[in-house]
Amino acid sequence: MKTNAVRLLDELGVPYRLREYDVDPNDLTAETVAARIGLPPEQVFKTLVVRGERNGVCLAVVPGNQELDLKALAKLAGDRKMDLVPLKEIQPLTGHIRGGVTALAAKKDFPVYLDETAILFDVISISAGARGTQILLAPDEYIRIVKATLGEIAKPKA
Repeated sequence: MKTNAVRLLDELGVPYRLREYDVDPNDLTAETVAARIGLPPEQVFKTLVVRGERNGVCLAVVPGNQELDLKALAKLAGDRKMDLVPLKEIQPLTGHIRGGVTALAAKKDFPVYLDETAILFDVISISAGARGTQILLAPDEYIRIVKATLGEIAKPKA
């Protein structure tokens, strides 16, 4: 599937692979996506839309087997408090539906914060901008394209 994210990678000449999978709209967890594409959940990164009270909307990209640490993200982003954006605002803000959010070719170039564990892998998996397709690419390429700030923003699931 050629999404805007895939077109952007093609335009920039970035090497990547696509993995397509069957989508269960009732189970959009990163762990399920990981199982369907044959990667460990810590290598499949989910993109969350977050709003800070001072600096506005940003994207947080964390491993599929962890959850976002809002306090750590706020500190890294220079904000006092951050909250997940309500589901109804995700598509108008990013142009992507839940389960397909990506920082690549989003409606706006929001600040991107990537959990530092991404650099432990030769390849990470991120959404291609639509449910059912993941992009596998080198984390350094992803960081370069989205100008991501690395930090410790994930924590084990409660």
